[in-house]
Amino acid sequence: MRRLALMTVAVLGSASALAACGPQVPVGSVRAPVTDQWLDRAKAAYQSGDLEDASTAIERALKTAPTDAEAKLLGARVALANLDYPEAIKLAENITTAEAHGLRGRAFWYAGDFDKAADELEEYLSDPSVKDPWARDVARLARQSQGRRAFDMSGALVGAVEMPQSGGAWLVPCELDGERIMAAIATGSSEVTVDTASRKDPAWVNLRFADRIEVKDVPALTADLSAVSRQAGTPVKALLGVHALRRLHATVDRRGSQFVIRQFAPPAPPDATKAPIFYVRGGGLMLRAALSSKESEASVMAVDSSSLFPLALDDAALKVSGANLSAFAPNPGTPPSWKVGTIPMLKVGALELPLVPTAQGAPVADYKPHVDVRVSGVVGAGLLAAFRITFGNEGRTLWLELDPAAIANARASASGTERPGASESINSAPILPQNAQSKTSTP
Repeated sequence: MRRLALMTVAVLGSASALAACGPQVPVGSVRAPVTDQWLDRAKAAYQSGDLEDASTAIERALKTAPTDAEAKLLGARVALANLDYPEAIKLAENITTAEAHGLRGRAFWYAGDFDKAADELEEYLSDPSVKDPWARDVARLARQSQGRRAFDMSGALVGAVEMPQSGGAWLVPCELDGERIMAAIATGSSEVTVDTASRKDPAWVNLRFADRIEVKDVPALTADLSAVSRQAGTPVKALLGVHALRRLHATVDRRGSQFVIRQFAPPAPPDATKAPIFYVRGGGLMLRAALSSKESEASVMAVDSSSLFPLALDDAALKVSGANLSAFAPNPGTPPSWKVGTIPMLKVGALELPLVPTAQGAPVADYKPHVDVRVSGVVGAGLLAAFRITFGNEGRTLWLELDPAAIANARASASGTERPGASESINSAPILPQNAQSKTSTP
């Protein structure tokens, strides 16, 4: 059992190049000390994923220095992470750095203004310091978008697809340009990605789900998905990234083996918890979670459905969690360099999950050089599988419904009366303990 490196590459392709580009304060200009203070606070808040405080600090910084390019571009990053495309474009306008072009290009792309996205991304790529495969391929797709309406849905209002049991992989049967295929849900990726064995170049494709809903004009990048296929144990011809999941108004119920798509934004499910999420550059999904009841600030976790283990944390985060590291030990289902144990608690929104299975030594560091926030760990498919997950408000809201079966199985396991086959392997789904609970039944 291992994390798929391809998914990390998908995240990096949507984020890495911009992390190296930063605005420079014009020669001879001097900021007022109060502006520096607000900007420092905004940077720290953004690094920790506290986008609300970052937005407040940026607003205060711009009140003292309305034309400060660094404050404006940081504000544009925050807006894009919140999927507020008009605000990102407004803050980055009239700034001519590579980063500004890249931010505007991404905002126009996700907002569906493809001509402007192509203009900005091509200008961004003209900078010799920029090497960004995502921007290169998306710029080409944007230039091919004449007459297209991205994610144009027709057919039934709601469609449900049975997800096959395949270990921990999240697979969805669908049609790709009329061919029946198996796709994998990829929360660590921004775009739909098609296997290079089927298609060599990025293209606009059509998808069909459950013979009920057709989705036309879907932008798709390409990559070698052979590693995905090997891990899933079946040929996987496409990845469904979060840009698609948002536009499909999707619900993923791994334990219930159901994938639901809709032509409308779903209402908040009853008894659901609103997860504190954001998106790196509008792409890869990130989650804020507290590792201890004593922790003053939440930690940032990459959400990667290709990582089959429930949770992986770096050493600093494990220390914060208060885990008994002497109790961590090698596990037959994990690489030799990993050790497996539990952390006392993980809090996501209003939901507290005690004794969450956690890996020490997993390659969390692989994510860090390529994103501009402080990543402390990875939430994988094993933990996500305990929830029914719904993308609401075009992905700006993520609703989590804790599966009662996960609690029932944990109680049975704790009492030694667990039904044979009732719980899944720790490598594919977590066994949550009996005290997992939400402090509020309605968000």
